[in-house]
Amino acid sequence: MSLSTLLNLLGFLNLLLAASMVLPLVINLLYDEPHGRAFLLSIAITALSGLAMIFFFKRSPRDLTHRDGFAIVAFGWIDASFFGALPYLFTGTLNSVVDAFFETVSGFTTTGSTVLTNIEGTAHSVLFWRGLTQWVGGMGIILLSLAFLPFLGVGGMQLYKAEVPGPAPDKLRPKISQTARILWQVYLLISGLEVLTLLLGGMNPFDSVCHTFTTMATGGFSTKNISIEFYKSPFLEFAITFFMFVAGANFALHYRVIKGDLNAWWRDEEFRIYFFFVLLATFLIMLNLVWAFQMDLSQAFRLAIFQVVSIQTTTGYSIVDFEKWPAFSQYMLIFLMFIGGCAGSTGGAIKCIRILVLLKQGLGELYQLVHPHAMRPVKLAGKVISSETLRGIWGLFFFYLLIFSISSLALSWMGSDIVTSISAVATTLGNVGPGLGAVGPTDNFAHLPAAAKWILSACMLFGRLEIYTLLVLLLPEFWRK
Repeated sequence: MSLSTLLNLLGFLNLLLAASMVLPLVINLLYDEPHGRAFLLSIAITALSGLAMIFFFKRSPRDLTHRDGFAIVAFGWIDASFFGALPYLFTGTLNSVVDAFFETVSGFTTTGSTVLTNIEGTAHSVLFWRGLTQWVGGMGIILLSLAFLPFLGVGGMQLYKAEVPGPAPDKLRPKISQTARILWQVYLLISGLEVLTLLLGGMNPFDSVCHTFTTMATGGFSTKNISIEFYKSPFLEFAITFFMFVAGANFALHYRVIKGDLNAWWRDEEFRIYFFFVLLATFLIMLNLVWAFQMDLSQAFRLAIFQVVSIQTTTGYSIVDFEKWPAFSQYMLIFLMFIGGCAGSTGGAIKCIRILVLLKQGLGELYQLVHPHAMRPVKLAGKVISSETLRGIWGLFFFYLLIFSISSLALSWMGSDIVTSISAVATTLGNVGPGLGAVGPTDNFAHLPAAAKWILSACMLFGRLEIYTLLVLLLPEFWRK
C-alpha cells in the first residue's frame, strides 16, 4: 500500500469537502446569520490541509491495489468526518469534539442519530450543512470523486468495489467514472423531483431542500425537533414515503427504468423481496395498531407504512412516537433495522439481497438433507452465485452480529438499559437513526457518555462501509509488505 498515494488522494477529497462548505456559507449570508467567519475558517483549514497533502505527497505511478482501495475509502470517511465536524465546533453549535464528530459521522454515514437537543433553535446554515453531509454521503464521497479521478490519472475500480454497498458492484458503463456520473445524474434528477413535490405540499423552500437531502440519502436528519410529525400533512407523509422507498431501491434499476426498461424493477429478485418486506411489515403493524388501540384502519395504515418504509430504508424519520406502540410493532421495527434496503441504494443495514441469498441457501441446505446427493446451487436472477460471494455474505453476516453483540454489551456495561443498548447499536450499525428506550424517536444521543458515542460512531462507520472495509485494516497482514 502506498502511503503517499493515500495522503495525496485524501488531499483531493479535502478540497471537495472544502468546496461543499461554500454552500452553507451562502445560506449563512442569505439568512444574515453570524457564522460566516466560522465557515470561512472551516473552509480554509480543510482546503489548506488538502493542498498540503497534494503538494507534499505524490501519487505512485502504479495502479491502485485492493489494499489501496480499502485504505482510501476507510480513511477517506474518517478524514471527512473529522474535517466536517469543524463547522459544528467553530459555530458553537456543539462544544465537544466527540459530539461534533458523532454528528458528522451520523451525517456522512446517513445514519441520522443526533446529539442536538434543540434542532429548531439551530442556525439555518448549520442545518443546511447537516443535511448536505447526508446527501453527499448518501451516494458516497468516494463515488463522487470517482467521477473526477480519471482526470487525475487514477484508476477507480478498487475504490468502487470498496465503496458501493452490496455483494457485487453493478457497473452500468465500461468506465467506472461513467458509472459514477450516471448514478449521480439519477440521484440529482430524483432529488429535484422531490424538492418540487415537497414545495407543492406546502413545505417552505429551505425545509424542502433539507428534507430532500436527507430523504434521498435515507439519512433522516430533519429541520424539526419532532421530525415529519411537525407538518401534520398526509400529503407530505405519503410523498416522503414514496421517495424513501425509491431511495431504498437500487439506483441502477432506476436508471434502467428511466432509459425505458419499465419492467426492470419487477424483474429484479431483490426489489421484489424488498417490496414484500415492506408490504408484510406494514400489514402486520397496521393490524397490531388496530387491535391494540382500536385505531381507524386508514390512520393505522398511514402510520404503519410511513414508519415501516422509514425504518427499513434506514431513513429514520418519524411521524409518531412509536415507543408507545405495542411491543410487537416495536419488535418489527427492530427487525427491519437489520434488513435494510437494496444493494446499490443509499440505505444501510445487511441489505435485502443478502437476506435473500441466506434464505435461499438455508432452504437449499434443508433440501440437501432430504436429497443428500442432489446438486442445487444458489441462484440469483438465473445465475449461480459463486462460492466466493457466498463466503463473503456469510462472513459479513457473522461480523455484523459480532460487532452488534460486543457493542451492545459495551453500552450496557456503561450503564444503559438493555433496550437502549440493543436499539442504539442496531440503529447506528444499520445507519437508521432513532432507536428505542433512551434513544427513541423523541429522544437523542446527547446524554450518553463520551465512550459510548465513540463506540456508536465506529458502529456507524462499520455499517456504512459494510464491515469489511474497516475490519480489514485491523489485520496485521494488511500492513505487511
